Amino acid sequence: MRAPIDVHLMISPVDSIVPAFAKAGANYITFHPEASEDVQRTLHLIHEAGCKSGIVLNPATPLDVLSPILDKIDMVLLMSVNPGFGGQEFIEATYAKISAARSVLNACGRPIRLEVDGGIKISNIGKIAAAGADTFVAGTAIFASNDYRITIQTMRAELAMTAQV
Repeated sequence: MRAPIDVHLMISPVDSIVPAFAKAGANYITFHPEASEDVQRTLHLIHEAGCKSGIVLNPATPLDVLSPILDKIDMVLLMSVNPGFGGQEFIEATYAKISAARSVLNACGRPIRLEVDGGIKISNIGKIAAAGADTFVAGTAIFASNDYRITIQTMRAELAMTAQV
């Protein structure tokens, strides 16, 4: 089984590079609404290229952005740090935003993934999942560890414990 490729684009203008990432094998392409001149058009381009689409919300971006596009997205990526560099601490207020986003997504009746990126580590991945996230980006926690395999296994164990509760 091939692992899905999830591409998070943080570039403007985003529309011009969507086809290249789709051609390279992306399964999901997410982007910041601020990077698009027309969010609806960008979502259409992503789907037209054969990929699933998603929107990325920075910590200060409100969930209201989702209302007009819930029928066009396959994923919401919540940034739990301010984008720019690795190793930042998870912003605690993100827990409430995850829960609120999960409620919005569940209410729309479509299977939309909820991904969280930034400051995810062994000690908080379970709580992030319990708040409603189902997809996780963990960079520094893995790459700064002494043993990637053990770190990933431990994270998976934390998620398994959360799923049992």
